[in-house]
Order: sequence, then C-alpha cells, then structure tokens
Amino acid sequence: MGEVDEAFIQAVEHRPKLTTTEAEGIPLINLSISNSNSIETLVEEIGDACKNWGFFQVINHGVPLENREKLELASRKFFAQATEEKLKVRRDELNPLGYYDTELTKNVRDWKEVFDLAVKNPTVIPASPEAADNGLRELVNRWPEYPSELRVAYEEYAKEMEKLAYKLLELISLSLGLPANRLSGFFNNHTSFFRLNHYPSCPIPNLALGVGRHKDGGALTILAQDDVGGLQVKRKTDGEWVQVRPTPHAYIVNVGDIIQVWSNDRYESVEHRVMVNSEKERFSMPFFLNPDHNVMVEPLEELITEQNPAKYRAYNWGKFFANRRRSNFKKLGVENIQISHFKITEESSY
Repeated sequence: MGEVDEAFIQAVEHRPKLTTTEAEGIPLINLSISNSNSIETLVEEIGDACKNWGFFQVINHGVPLENREKLELASRKFFAQATEEKLKVRRDELNPLGYYDTELTKNVRDWKEVFDLAVKNPTVIPASPEAADNGLRELVNRWPEYPSELRVAYEEYAKEMEKLAYKLLELISLSLGLPANRLSGFFNNHTSFFRLNHYPSCPIPNLALGVGRHKDGGALTILAQDDVGGLQVKRKTDGEWVQVRPTPHAYIVNVGDIIQVWSNDRYESVEHRVMVNSEKERFSMPFFLNPDHNVMVEPLEELITEQNPAKYRAYNWGKFFANRRRSNFKKLGVENIQISHFKITEESSY
C-alpha cells in the first residue's frame, strides 16, 4: 500500500468501480415561474423527483452566481494553506465547527478535508446525546486569519442559500398536498450548517472514497459542486451506483431522513457517496438544512390514515444530531443512529 493509511480502505463490497454509469434521468428542474412553467407544474415535478429519485437538480434558483464564486474562491485559498495553518481552526468534539481532515463515515476514513460553519451564529444544540441531559450549548463559528474575505463571502452566500432552502421546503410541502408554510415552523432557530469540502487527488481511487455511502440525517441538502464531479447516487430502481454529471451553476438537492419521516415514507432519503479522482482535486459546498434542536420528528398527522398509519416513532432532532456527530470523530464499532431505529414494525404496533 506504500504510504497510504489503511484507515482509508473500503471493505471489498463497498469499493468503487473505476468505470462509472452516468445518472440518466435525474430531474433538472427550472424554478422560475412563467407562462410555460406554472406553479402547479413545478410542484408536480418536485413531487415526482422526490418520490422516484430522492435527488434532483435546480436551475434559475435565484442564488447570484457572484456570491457562489466568491465563496468558492475563498474556500480554495483556505485549503491551499499549509496544514499547520488550517489546524489553528480545527474542530473538536466540544465544538464541531471548523477544520477537520480525519472524518469517518461508516467507521472508514474519508479522503477529504472539510471546514464546517453554522448558518445561525451561534447555533444552539443539546449538550450531549444522553436523553437525561437537558443541558444546551452554543456552537460558534471559527474564522481563519486567511483568507480574510472568507467570513463576508460566507455570510452573504448563506443568506441566499437560506432563501433557496425555504423555497424548496414550500414546494415539497405543496407536493405532499399540504399548505406551503406547513414545514416552516420547524426552522425558527434551525441548526443548519455549511460544509466546504476539498477532495485532494487520490492514488488509490479504486480502494478509497471521498465520502463513504450514507444518507443525510437532516431535512434537505443543497449541493454546489465544481466541474470535476464525483457524486454518486444509489439508483432506487436497481441499486446501481450512478454518477451525477455536474450542470454548470445548478444545485443538486436531495431529500434527507427528516423529509422521509415527515412524509411517512412517501419520499425516501437515498444513499449516496463521493468518488475520488487520481488526477484532479475536487471542491464542493453542501448546505444542510436542519430544524430547531427541540423539534420532535414524526410523520405529519395530515399524512396518516387508518390505511396508512404512522411508520415511525417520534424522536428528538437535537439528540439525534448530537448522537450522529459522535461517529465522525471515532470508530464506534457499530452503525451510528439511523431513522430505521425509530421504524414501527408490525409487531411493535400492537
């Protein structure tokens, strides 16, 4: 293996194929309303995409390209620094905001380095995952000395991304037959965060992954990626890993676990992962839309009927989030917490 740490090596059954299948059919949705594109058409397209793929891309989304480009450039400048400079804003278990380069997914190390930022500064979360602990703590963004423009670029961009996230939430709510504002009340003091990702070129692209297979625990993820590509989605129809080709200036949106629970499994959070490249580095910027820490996540009562009873027990988002974060830092030896742990089986419903 030479100098490559074995911690990066995926189990045989999860190693990527170097020949990839393009993801034909992932919906590309135009968010602008016009005579030829009514709100009804848009809502139907969003609903079909959530149901059939769990992923879609959006164009004419309203986020100024200038804001995105400023943050992308600042991100590249930050990651180009020497490691000792980046480690000055290193995150830890007490404050999971900042720089990190040894993150684990499914107990295997990812081939990447990240810089995490909260959208609300400070962001309030539970002090611990323990059910009996009612304490809270504040997460505060850490800012590097260089590049000095990173903070302003990020804060301007985050405002625009919040607007897009709320627009998408409304469309998803309408697609479920609910009022546009049905979901917005869960996000008054939301715990959303951003991640700046850098995936260096990798000498073992057939053995390692930028991010291992996973589902996103929050409500929505909105991803900006560069033109290198690498995101793969597990296609629902046949379980095949397919690659999402970058569309210039578009955003890739995926339904998270919370939308799956709220919709009572009408929409599904889909497994995805990130390939690495032996020749090129890759940059991406995902925005993770998460509700308030005290929100109890459960199927929406309007979507529950006698024929379609609730498929999940209620769980506290803040505790779920705190529990999930632990597995980013150390091997737990077991699968980290998933919504499947709250699934109501036929046996348990009697």
